[in-house]
Amino acid sequence: MASSARNHRCLLLFCLLTTMMITSSYGQESEPALLIKFKSSLENATSSSSLGNWNSSVPLCTGNDSNWNGLLCLNGQFYGLRLESMGLSGNLDVDTLSQLTNLLTMSIMNNNFEGPLPNVKKIGGRLRGLFLSNNRFSGELPDDAFAGMKSIRRILMANNEFTGKIPTSLLGIPKLVELQIQNNKFNGTIPAFNQQDFQINAANNRLEGPIPSQLSTQSASSFAGNLELCGKPMAACATSKKKKKIPIVAIILASIGGLIILAIILFALFLVHKQRKKPTQYEKSSVKNLNKKPSVLGEEKYTKSRHHHHHHHDKAGKLYFVRRDREKFDLEDLLRAPAEVLGSGSFGSSYKADVPIGKPIVVRRFRQMSNMGKEDFHEHMRSLGKLSHPNVLPLVAFYYRREEKLLVTDFVDNGSLASHLHGKRNFNQPSLDWPSRLKIIKGVTRGLAYLYKELPTLTLPHGHLKSSNVLLDYKFEPLVADYALVPVINKDHAKQFMVAYKSPEYMQNERLTRKTDVWSLGILILELLTGRFPANYLKQGKGANADLAMWVNSVVREEWTGEVFDKDMNTTKHNCEGEMLKLLKIGMCCCEMDVAKRCDLMEALHKIEELKESDEEDYSSNSYSYASHQGEMYSSKAITDDDFSFSRNA
Repeated sequence: MASSARNHRCLLLFCLLTTMMITSSYGQESEPALLIKFKSSLENATSSSSLGNWNSSVPLCTGNDSNWNGLLCLNGQFYGLRLESMGLSGNLDVDTLSQLTNLLTMSIMNNNFEGPLPNVKKIGGRLRGLFLSNNRFSGELPDDAFAGMKSIRRILMANNEFTGKIPTSLLGIPKLVELQIQNNKFNGTIPAFNQQDFQINAANNRLEGPIPSQLSTQSASSFAGNLELCGKPMAACATSKKKKKIPIVAIILASIGGLIILAIILFALFLVHKQRKKPTQYEKSSVKNLNKKPSVLGEEKYTKSRHHHHHHHDKAGKLYFVRRDREKFDLEDLLRAPAEVLGSGSFGSSYKADVPIGKPIVVRRFRQMSNMGKEDFHEHMRSLGKLSHPNVLPLVAFYYRREEKLLVTDFVDNGSLASHLHGKRNFNQPSLDWPSRLKIIKGVTRGLAYLYKELPTLTLPHGHLKSSNVLLDYKFEPLVADYALVPVINKDHAKQFMVAYKSPEYMQNERLTRKTDVWSLGILILELLTGRFPANYLKQGKGANADLAMWVNSVVREEWTGEVFDKDMNTTKHNCEGEMLKLLKIGMCCCEMDVAKRCDLMEALHKIEELKESDEEDYSSNSYSYASHQGEMYSSKAITDDDFSFSRNA
């Protein structure tokens, strides 16, 4: 009897547990069902081919590869959403997202979402990364907007229209290491973030007051464009003192003293004018202030010089704007703008300055342009100012002096192609994949072809094409820079540093042709495909052209293999080696040492335009493209146990 009763109780317990499991399973929707439900809340998602392969009959993941566009996978497990640049809009269904227990990172950057910030804290404390940049979100953020999100490490909300104060709930996130809120309309003061290794970018908002001492070691560019911010690393805050009552006698004496000083100044100016002394070198001292690295460029010297020699400023201290569609500023604005040194190259130094037009600009300072007269220089710059193409960095303004020149362009915040190919990357910055590299080389070639068309009288429409002169915007669209400078750079300096003078035809015969820029394009293609830095840019003397081109030729000559390609492109994911080989052949044809056998630019452009992201004809997915902001998305190669809740060896 006891045994029978015990068996009965075990059977009853088994039934109860089975019932609970069935009930639990019935109440919890599957991940595919939840994702499709989330998709239904998005506009343009159903019609968009980007999410067209979301199908509940297909597994989400196979190993580290996703079978659904826009999903991130590791060891067969879905862990993140990467819905970037898909033209999506609508309302984010955070209630459904909160049921995705494995969701650790989410990016909807570069889309068309608008309205108030979604209630992201509903997603829960397990989220590690939230990427909302480059949408049209707006309105004030509740102070508790991020309350309870204890595990989040990176929050990117740049380039939206958020207003109000920065939520103090961000202070309660112990693992937060990066916050990007630049180019919004936040106001008020900056909270005293005290997290370890914390980085913030709050540029171009309406913030005010002293910068917290905890953030004093951050880059000044992280706070630029906020006119009322002060304290390190920006300009010191003004100290206010209590007003004291001044005796009437003191006021009278000060007035008399002021009149005497004024009389002395007027007499001195009369003597200066009478003796026709050379004017003070205001212009030189002003431009020299660009060497300084404080947040305000030469404001003190400029102010003193301006009072004494204002007429000289009007004559020589003028910025010439070459584009009618741009808001103008004067030299005074430039010299007083918060700025930082970007670097020093073969032509001179570059500075990023935050002038009062709403966005930063770059000032390039040239000392090696003294071989051209003022009128010819002005004419050449005006011709460059007429250029307009999506892949050509526009010239905004210039400044002329015999000894040195300034060229002003827009600031491109994603750096150069060289920095992405050869710079150090941290764990959350994936390398450029094949679709992104193909997109870049197509844009570069289009920009170069445009220069050929618009500057037909120049033998070298570019003359200095290399990876450090290809800038990338936040969508990884390339912008060709430092073009058409051969006519204005001193020839001795050009021969020493400019890429065109490293070409085979110049090394062998001191000859430049309309195909010389094609050779530079070829070297750039090989650099893009191999990930190797071309020694062609550095060495001088005969044979300098041989390094990268010869290495590629030697590998290819032995066998057509993938050994030549940069492993960081992750080619197996895209099934693209056939297309890559086509581009490699185009690059080698552009690098042909014999100019007569070298392909011309339009032939290269036509062949490059035909290249696809995949060897498959109907490949159309860009969901794994690296067309996101540097450091704004996780890579499955870079997952650590600290960032995600499951082990890499799980």
